[in-house]
Amino acid sequence: MIYPIEVKNLYYQYAGKEESILRGINLQIRKGEVVGIVGLSGNGKSTLCYCMCGIIPHIYKGKLKGEALLFGEPVKNMDLAAVATKVGVVFQDPDTQLFSPTIEDEIAFGPENLCLSREEISERVSEAIDLVGMGKYRYSNPYHLSGGQKQLIALASILSLKPEILIFDEAMAQIDTEGRKLIKEKIVALKNTGKTILMVEHDFSNLDIADRIMVLKDGKLEVFQGKL
Repeated sequence: MIYPIEVKNLYYQYAGKEESILRGINLQIRKGEVVGIVGLSGNGKSTLCYCMCGIIPHIYKGKLKGEALLFGEPVKNMDLAAVATKVGVVFQDPDTQLFSPTIEDEIAFGPENLCLSREEISERVSEAIDLVGMGKYRYSNPYHLSGGQKQLIALASILSLKPEILIFDEAMAQIDTEGRKLIKEKIVALKNTGKTILMVEHDFSNLDIADRIMVLKDGKLEVFQGKL
């Protein structure tokens, strides 16, 4: 069986560090599944995300052993442009992902870099902004939005690339209760369209929509046995 995300015996050690931060990670995520990973800061949650989206090893080199695969293809063998069409990442701080003067420009940026036609770009922008329910803000400046709304725009900019996999790397850490509710509603809606979703969190309360939860501790991944 080919999984959207599969990690096989993955180890990673940052350059200049004496120990590996990931130590034999194994993980399989099915199509249409929402999987949560929890762990304290410094336990390697973001590092694992970097391995899945190509930041490791294409940007951060270090020592990598084992494999992270997207639809059966090793990430280390793919260029970043190819990875971006398969997996999109929403990071903790939306301000680091937003830089255009209008929301429309922000969402169009990715498709423009794929050299798509003007008609296709416009269609993708409209579809993505409708998916996150932010159509009325299409011509607004994203910096005037709330934290939760900014995360929805960051999500829309990723959806415009039509990836089958979405990774939320502590995407709800800096937003209020209403913002978290908005993000979780969209995650559930995306799951229902067949998207594969990984939620990386330190807060268990954000994972009430996950199908299953894993715990990352001391560089190892284990099944969460408790109750939320």
